[in-house]
Amino acid sequence: MRHGKSFNHLGRTTSHRHAMLANMANSLILHKRITTTVAKAKALRQYVEPLLTKAKNDTTHSRRLVFSSLGQKEVLKELFDNVAVKIAGRPGGYTRIIKLSQNRLGDNSEMCVIELVDFNDTMLEAKNAGEAKATTRRSRRGGKKADATTTEGDSSAEVVAEAKPAKKAKAAATEVSAPEDTDTETLKDGETREEKAAE
Repeated sequence: MRHGKSFNHLGRTTSHRHAMLANMANSLILHKRITTTVAKAKALRQYVEPLLTKAKNDTTHSRRLVFSSLGQKEVLKELFDNVAVKIAGRPGGYTRIIKLSQNRLGDNSEMCVIELVDFNDTMLEAKNAGEAKATTRRSRRGGKKADATTTEGDSSAEVVAEAKPAKKAKAAATEVSAPEDTDTETLKDGETREEKAAE
């Protein structure tokens, strides 16, 4: 019985499996992304992430440890010179597995792309754009109340602020300084905002 044995042997002997994972790790470090099966990608992630962590500490000892697993000088140079610099601030989780929708034709195996997270420029740009968009969003609620309090006069707000405790005074002050709503106009098909403003 193999109960509780979660290690995936990938249908290979130990020496074959180590050689395959070393070759896949070399390809991943050189090319930054490879296409493979989901099972191999999960095994590769367990194999390559400790090597990437060792590469963050650039000493002779860590270079020798990583070289004993990878076995190629060009890959070692790429790892310690380029990859380690980019992943220096990341505390683990250096790889990303993206499952592909279409399975392999021959045996219907689930396919995926495994990539180094810090080298996917499109996802990094999308993340930065999403953060920028989230910070510039404004709520349009309460605009009419703010207009009403400002038209009544600032003197009534000041009297309320003096009469009540400090907490309520701060709340009254924030109500008065709320942003006003802007008028919006509907654009016709093919019309730009600049053309509309010029009219």
